[in-house]
Amino acid sequence: MKIKLIVAVSENNVIGLKNELPWDLPDDMMFFKKTTLNSSVIMGKNNFLSIPERFRPLKKRTNIILTRNTSFHAHGCIVAHNLEDAIAIAKREKKDTFIIGGGMVYKDALTKKLVDLIYLTRVHAKIKGDIFFPKLNMHEWKIIEEKFHAKDVKHKYEFTFFKLKKIISLPLSTY
Repeated sequence: MKIKLIVAVSENNVIGLKNELPWDLPDDMMFFKKTTLNSSVIMGKNNFLSIPERFRPLKKRTNIILTRNTSFHAHGCIVAHNLEDAIAIAKREKKDTFIIGGGMVYKDALTKKLVDLIYLTRVHAKIKGDIFFPKLNMHEWKIIEEKFHAKDVKHKYEFTFFKLKKIISLPLSTY
């Protein structure tokens, strides 16, 4: 089972401001919904709480929330206390697994090299924010899909959907 990550990121790697998205891009939200439907989604507690209450938990998805708080509960969700446990729970669900944020969860997953595919929406603007996506080492990733979206009456910013695949580097043979 491949572990996937989905994120929207500005040119200066901002993903949030005061625990909210710093932009309104309806087509990106539709892409997120379509891509993650019928999957397991892993998110940090603050990310979960940033979702408007009427949309929590995310429908038609197994919602797995990461928190160190052992007394935290959320109706209709599974709580895990570390990323590895959350992934093990998702594997038992036998569904696609998406890491959906926030910043600390993304950093943990990428640092531990747990992610196989990244669905990255690059928002073509420098945005003010206080939550950031880790800088990707593009020697470890290959762009396999790319689709540009122009700004229009519903979208203040241009953006591009990227799909990146982890490059598997084989160990060098010793002779």
